[in-house]
Amino acid sequence: MQIVETFQNRLKEAMRLRDIKQVDLVEKTGLDKTLINKYLSGISNARQQKLTLLADALNVNEVWLMGYDVPIQRDLTVGTTLSTRSAVVFVYGIIPAGIPMECIEDVIDTEEISTDMLKGGKQYFGLKIKGNSMSPEYLDGDTIILEKVDDCESGQDCVVMVNGNDGTFKRVFKNETGIILQPLNPEFQPLIYTNEQIKSLPVRVIGKVVELRRKK
Repeated sequence: MQIVETFQNRLKEAMRLRDIKQVDLVEKTGLDKTLINKYLSGISNARQQKLTLLADALNVNEVWLMGYDVPIQRDLTVGTTLSTRSAVVFVYGIIPAGIPMECIEDVIDTEEISTDMLKGGKQYFGLKIKGNSMSPEYLDGDTIILEKVDDCESGQDCVVMVNGNDGTFKRVFKNETGIILQPLNPEFQPLIYTNEQIKSLPVRVIGKVVELRRKK
């Protein structure tokens, strides 16, 4: 998919087509007026749940609202009504260090998840796998859906940031002395950090895998 328009212009167009004023959008979405002002002025773009709220209120396709070259109409699926049961997750090629996820512009794709997954305020992001360090379970080109977390259980597959570098995807093992970031491919060496290094570098979990998606 290709981005052909700005979120700002798509939002304005949707409001015009649906004859919805800014005050109506505030009421329908529950979003702050100042935030919607920022969207309409192009200062910031809506991400994740806020994008879903806007698309629901305007009855438009979330991906269209993001600026992609897709129809404005919301998809219909067999046995359901308008696709209000799904939410868009942004898929990144890399997770750069030092940048809040909502500010990352390098969105390479989108995936849909059930809105049931958002219960409890949970948030998600997608990552396109590059390389074969996590094969054979995860292959080059696979997409993983991750829940945003700042900790995990030992043995979970996570995206981890180390020493201010871009996020790395590994299986995380914890023990009394520290943490091991273990590739699943035996040709790759594990990354081992002590408890002191976890704090000093730091070593920080930012997401755990909840779903693997592989295209045929």
